[in-house]
Amino acid sequence: MTMRVPLLVSLVAACSTLFPVASPAAREVNVYSAREEKLIKPLLDRFTEATGIEVNLVTGEADALLARLRNEGANSPADLFITVDVGRLHRAKEAGVTQGSDAAPLIRLVPETYRDPEGHWFGLSLRARPIMYARDRVDPADLSTYEALAEDRWEGRVCIRSSSHVYNQSLVASLIAANGAERTERWAKDFVDNFARDPQGGDRDQIKAVAAGVCDIAIANTYYLAGMLTSKAEADREPAEKVAVFWPNQDGRGAHVNVSGIALTRAAKNGDNAVRLIEFLLTPESQQWYAETNGEYPVRDGIEPSPVLRAWGDFKADQASLASFGPLNPEAVRLMDRAGWK
Repeated sequence: MTMRVPLLVSLVAACSTLFPVASPAAREVNVYSAREEKLIKPLLDRFTEATGIEVNLVTGEADALLARLRNEGANSPADLFITVDVGRLHRAKEAGVTQGSDAAPLIRLVPETYRDPEGHWFGLSLRARPIMYARDRVDPADLSTYEALAEDRWEGRVCIRSSSHVYNQSLVASLIAANGAERTERWAKDFVDNFARDPQGGDRDQIKAVAAGVCDIAIANTYYLAGMLTSKAEADREPAEKVAVFWPNQDGRGAHVNVSGIALTRAAKNGDNAVRLIEFLLTPESQQWYAETNGEYPVRDGIEPSPVLRAWGDFKADQASLASFGPLNPEAVRLMDRAGWK
């Protein structure tokens, strides 16, 4: 990866004109973040440099932070909640800990597909979840769609993480949205029959299982593969180099994508500063840094992804509104359970 220092320097310079220094009366914004500190704090520090607004950051597990917001209620110090996956963003909205924003810049900058229609959350970056396959054992010409992975040819050849994880729940919710619950349940039962093993581990473990020959196919988020390919550890790079990316459903609705997103909390005491921070995270400079650092795709059009992601080529993303997937999450969980997806 390149451009880190120059990009961050240009980010401060560009945004100092967009966001004038705050007055002494309003000099902070409080953020609860489920993203690792190293993946968000450098940008927050640049925001402070550009605006004079201090960012107080609390990091933790997504579910724990949501529980904290619920328990704190109106007394919560948090102004913003950052988390990953539309399923979790929807849960935060349903829990009543977020509020809508009709700030014109946010609505203009984030495509409708990647934000809540009532302004309760906005996507910051995109997370693609395609098919990954063994370079030496799978002909990509045999691949086509998520639905086709339920075919008999893939019996005993598929690895994927547990149904308890929200990434897979949102994927299945997208299938319900596209194909209906009845057809998706039939698919899920046949898909589970094709598992090479009971689900275990995270997305990196599925990629390593493909490389080791445990299975030939996996479904995983691309930023995990990107992180392995750029890792300093040979134990990560070596298996990653044996795996290739296939973009499914390109003749139809497109590959499944999700977001890392941000929400204004209902208890926000520094709402204006919070909106300014969201705007800052959506500037082209922030979007490029975020995408480069996290191995995710920019949520805004016209921003180049990282070189690793560019090497996988352009793809058609599912344009169904992500906001439609959240309400389908409970049905997706029940469906996966009935299909025997552990």
